[in-house]
Amino acid sequence: SMAEVMAQIRQASLYKEHVRRVFLADGNALVLETKRLLEILSVLYETFPRLQRVSCYAGPKDILRKSPEELKDLFQAGLKLVYYGMESGDNQVLTRVNKGVSGAESVEAGQRIVASGIKLSMMVILGLAGRAGSAEHAAQTAKAVNAIRPHMLSALTLMMYRGSELREEYEQGRFDLLSPGEIMGELKCLLQDIILPEDSRCIFRSNHVSNYAAFAGNLPQDKERLIKEVEESEQGLAGFTDWDPYNNVEV
Repeated sequence: SMAEVMAQIRQASLYKEHVRRVFLADGNALVLETKRLLEILSVLYETFPRLQRVSCYAGPKDILRKSPEELKDLFQAGLKLVYYGMESGDNQVLTRVNKGVSGAESVEAGQRIVASGIKLSMMVILGLAGRAGSAEHAAQTAKAVNAIRPHMLSALTLMMYRGSELREEYEQGRFDLLSPGEIMGELKCLLQDIILPEDSRCIFRSNHVSNYAAFAGNLPQDKERLIKEVEESEQGLAGFTDWDPYNNVEV
């Protein structure tokens, strides 16, 4: 409730002289009505005099429910950064994981954020299509990145949590999980197909706890270096067989 939100803000105001950034934790805050979000943003900036940025998670369906004008209003009110888990640009993959949107809709959601002025930090998941769909997943995801031009891009690696349908499919032999070396191959294909204008700057990271190796750079400036580093990791991990198929998730 708004009363609970305001109580949390009052509690945090004990540190108001030190707060420069606020994240609207912990789920998809953009599901809230725009009027309510605007009220929360207003109170935050009134409470914290040094506040420079408010950020939140955003699901694609909730982005698309907001009009371009509403997104611009949120930006003007201080919502400066949105974290968007696109996961894939491939229609088949998005359908299989019940994302709720098509590839075209996932692209439109990202484009709406960028057009509003809000910075977009976008996440994709390596290995999400399994072995059979890996090449198409990489190609379509790169195509989506090219169309959206996010400010930040993170490549995470698939983690199969207990109770998920995908984990059940894997355990029943209906989903072929990529090996660490194959994950590097998929990441290489993704990077090769990402073609951004020379004057753009997309901060790229693949350093999540789920990843087998960490990579960092800017696209397109560091593209060739990143591909070379990924190729080296691909070769190093090619014969690595002692890996946890649940990728450190509690079994």
